[in-house]
Amino acid sequence: MAKGNINVSVENIFPLIKKFLYSDHEIFLRELISNATDATSKMKHLITMGEAGNEEYGSPVVEVIADKENKTLRIIDQGIGMNEEEVEKYINQIAFSGAEEFIDKYKDKVEDSGIIGHFGLGFYSAFMVADKVEIITKSYKDPAAVKWSCDGSPNYEIEPVEKETRGSEIVLHIAEDSLDFLEDSKITELLNKYNRFNQIPIKFGTKEINDPEFTPQTTTDADGKETTEPHKQITVDNIINNTNPAWTKKPSDLEADDYNTFYRELYPSQFEEPLFNIHLNVDYPFNLTGILYFPKLSQSMDIQKDKIQLYQNQVFITDNVEGIVPDFLQMLKGVIDSPDIPLNVSRSYLQADGAVKKISGYITKKIADKLTSLFKKDRADFEQKWNDIKVIIEYGMLSDDKFYDKAKKFSLFPTVDDTFFTIEELQEKIKAAQTDKDGNTIVLYAANKEAQHGYIQEAKEKGYEVLLLDSPIVSHLIQKIEASNEKLKFTRVDSDHIDNLIKKDEEKISKLSDEEKEALKPIIEANVPKESYTVQLESLDSNANPFSITVPEFMRRMKEMSQTGGGGMFGMQNMPEMYNLVVNTNNDLVKEILDNKDEGIQKELIGQAFDLAKLSQNLLHGEELTNFIKRSYKMIK
Repeated sequence: MAKGNINVSVENIFPLIKKFLYSDHEIFLRELISNATDATSKMKHLITMGEAGNEEYGSPVVEVIADKENKTLRIIDQGIGMNEEEVEKYINQIAFSGAEEFIDKYKDKVEDSGIIGHFGLGFYSAFMVADKVEIITKSYKDPAAVKWSCDGSPNYEIEPVEKETRGSEIVLHIAEDSLDFLEDSKITELLNKYNRFNQIPIKFGTKEINDPEFTPQTTTDADGKETTEPHKQITVDNIINNTNPAWTKKPSDLEADDYNTFYRELYPSQFEEPLFNIHLNVDYPFNLTGILYFPKLSQSMDIQKDKIQLYQNQVFITDNVEGIVPDFLQMLKGVIDSPDIPLNVSRSYLQADGAVKKISGYITKKIADKLTSLFKKDRADFEQKWNDIKVIIEYGMLSDDKFYDKAKKFSLFPTVDDTFFTIEELQEKIKAAQTDKDGNTIVLYAANKEAQHGYIQEAKEKGYEVLLLDSPIVSHLIQKIEASNEKLKFTRVDSDHIDNLIKKDEEKISKLSDEEKEALKPIIEANVPKESYTVQLESLDSNANPFSITVPEFMRRMKEMSQTGGGGMFGMQNMPEMYNLVVNTNNDLVKEILDNKDEGIQKELIGQAFDLAKLSQNLLHGEELTNFIKRSYKMIK
C-alpha cells in the first residue's frame, strides 16, 4: 500500500483566492487588521503567562498608513512578530493557521484568548488588491528580522532586514485597478464598517483637537469690549475604534444611559430612542454576548431587516443574521458577538451547523424571559409600549411554538376602550356575557375603531367587550389561538348582526309572516347586485337598522390570510368581495317597502336604505356616493 501527501499548488490557489474566496475585495483590510490584532493579543497573553522573557506589553496600536505617491498601504503592529522559520511555516504553507496552533498550544492556560483567526487564509486576501506584498517582521524571541516578498506568483523572496521593534509590517503595493483603496475616505469607511470595535486601538493618521489643558483667556479693551482667545489645538493620533464597547461589559456595570449611548453609536442617524434592550451574556454551552434593542415599529410588515450586526471577537462579519437570529426577531437592532458561530472559510457568512440552532433557541428564550420580566415589573409601561412591539411578538407567536407558550403570559389584547387583557384574563372577563348557546366563548373584535363604530356601539350596548386587533397578521394569530382553545372563537364585530354574533337560546319573533318574507326577498334581490350581495332576512330588534351589511368571518379571514401569506386558501386573495345584506323584518321601513305597491317608491326606499348600509361599511364611493347625496337632499326638501 502506497501512502503520500497531497500538496496544494500555490500557482493554482492564488487565482482562486483572488476571484472566488472572498465575495468583496474590501475584506482584505479586515483580514489584515484581524491578523495584526491576533499577533498583539498573543503578545499580551504570553506576557501575562510569564512566557515572553523581559518583553513589556506597553500600549500597542495597529497602525494603517496610506502612501498615494508610492501606491502602498501599510498595516503595522507591535505583536509577537515572526522569525524566518515561522515565516516559512505560517506564510509559505497556505491554510496553516497560526491562531489555531496558538490556541491549541495554550488552551489549558487561556480561557478566553480573543484570538480571531481560524483558517490561515486571511493574509492572502491582500493579493486581491495588491500586485506585490511584503512582510517586514521581527519576533519577540529572535533579534533577527526578516523581509518576505511575493508578487502573487508561486515565487517568493525572504532576506534579513533591519528592524528595531518587535512586530510585523505588511506592505501592499496596490494594483492599478484598486487605487481607490488608498483614498482616506475609503479606508475610513472600511475601518468604521469592519473594525470600529476592534480589541486593539487602530491608528489612521492624526487629527486636531482642542487642548484639554488649555483654558482660553478673555480680555477687555478700553471700550469694554471682551475678546476671548481661540482654543489651542493639539495634534493627536486618530484612533478610529472603541476597544471596549458596551456588549463586552457586564450588565451590572451599565446604566440605561450607557445602553442608549451605545445605540446611537451603532445607529448615528437614528433619532428615536429604543423602547428597551436585552443584554445577552452566556458562556455555556457556547460563548455569546450582545445587546439587542426593540425599536419603535410601524403596523406594516414591510419592515427593514438586516439591522443586527454579527461580530466575531469584536470584528464585524455581516448584518445578515438569518439562521442565528429567528426570523421574527430580525426586526430588532443591535449586536451579537460569538466566537462559536461557524463561518465559511472567508468569514463572510454562516455555515449550517447544530450550534447555530442552539444559539437561535437561546436568543429566543432570552427575549421571552426579558419580555416576561418587563410585563411583571411594570405592566402599565408594557401596555404603553404594546403597539410598538406587538408585530414582533405576534409574529413570534405564529412562527415559534416555544415562544408562543411563553408569550401567552404577556401577549396583550387591547380593547376599543384602551384597556388591555391577556388571553387568560380576557376569557375570564367575557365568559359570562359572551358565551353562546353552544358553550363557545365569543371574542368580538374590530380592525378599525372609526370605520366600524356603529357595529362596536351595538355590541357595547349589549354589554359586550370589543377588542381592537389591527395588526396585519391578526387573522393568522387568532386562527392559531382558536386551534389551541377549543371553545374560544374570534369573530369580527361587523361579520354579522350583533344578535347573530353571539347566539343565545331566545328566539326573535318576526312581524312578517312566512308568506310576507317569501314575497319580500325577491323584491330586495331585484334592487341589489346579486354577484356581490346575499340577501339574508333576520328577525331583529325593531329599533335595529332596516339594512346592514356584514362580511362573513370565514371568507374575510381566509382572504386576509392569503394576502399576508402563510395561510388561508390558495387563490383566495383573488376572489371577489362577497357581502351579506341583512334585512331586519321587524323594522317599520321594511314593512313599508313590502306594503308599497308603487315599484318606483319601492326602488327608491330600497336604494336609500341600501346606500346607507354601504356608507356605514365605507363601501359607497365615486358616482354612487354623489348620487346618494343628491337623492338625500331631494328627500329632505
